[in-house]
Amino acid sequence: MEFCFYLITDRKLVPKGKTLEQALEAAFSAGVKGVLLREKDLPDSELVPLARRVRDLSLRYEAKMIVSARPDIAATVGADGVHLTAGLPASDIKTARRLLGDERYIAVSTHSLEEALKAQDGGADFLTFGPVFRTPSKEHYGKPAGLGALEEVCGEVKIPVFAVGGIKAGNVAEVLERGAFGIAVISAVFGAGDPALAVNQIMDVIRSYRMGRCV
Repeated sequence: MEFCFYLITDRKLVPKGKTLEQALEAAFSAGVKGVLLREKDLPDSELVPLARRVRDLSLRYEAKMIVSARPDIAATVGADGVHLTAGLPASDIKTARRLLGDERYIAVSTHSLEEALKAQDGGADFLTFGPVFRTPSKEHYGKPAGLGALEEVCGEVKIPVFAVGGIKAGNVAEVLERGAFGIAVISAVFGAGDPALAVNQIMDVIRSYRMGRCV
């Protein structure tokens, strides 16, 4: 894996007066090397042009760009992979693999050990697990899974696990200590007045914990 910091987009969180692309460029300039374009409510007529712009930005900053749930759009814009939702049959992962090839990432969102093992066995390259901590964007999944569940998943699966849900600079070390390969962040960056500063604060923790490896 080329990145430990996985930034998930939410244009609705971007402060007034800024665009998603401006916030993303600030994050890329601060060192983010992996981004998931997750704007599921957009129609294709808006999503595809946005995906192309985000892809251009990611290439400029030598970052990996992944598309949520749409392997067809990922293929169309030349993205580095697709991120599938939880609970899908293994055939969906295989279909995405046939479309995108072996050189691109197939990631899967998971919320339990059972889902994590299923994603791994189905051929996923990496997964997100959570919500680890309470966060408004994940409240529909119920109570947070917690650090104990994260540690269990990280101990059982062999592919990289990215902790998601309520991740911020103050708890990054906790999830890395439980075995997470990396962290997935939404509001801590896109809800910040200064995305670059927010990224730097999180990066400082990752760098100190990883001793400079995989940022």
